[in-house]
Amino acid sequence: QVQLVESGGGSVQPGGSLRLSCVVSGFTLPFSNYVMTWYRQAPGKERELVALISSYGDNINYADSVKGRFTITRDNAANTLYLQMNSLKPEDTAVYYCKSPSINFWGQGTQVTVSS
Repeated sequence: QVQLVESGGGSVQPGGSLRLSCVVSGFTLPFSNYVMTWYRQAPGKERELVALISSYGDNINYADSVKGRFTITRDNAANTLYLQMNSLKPEDTAVYYCKSPSINFWGQGTQVTVSS
């Protein structure tokens, strides 16, 4: 049974930081075989891709809106994906999800709220 458990969200002021985690279980192959992504969905908007990391972290891409502020990493030994978010802005407010492009399954997400 596939599980994607996101955590680390919360409420912060503009300029603050958060670190999201996603613990993965139930994939058919080892976690290290899978490209992983972070998505987010703001109220009233479509879900958008935030960041992507290749199976061993040698290829990383970011949405233009988060470049230079967010960092995606992974720990394959711990089956865990991370998203370090710095210099947060109100427009970063959304529910954040991790996902493998190879697997049609979404976790419950974690809420990030940036507000003064």
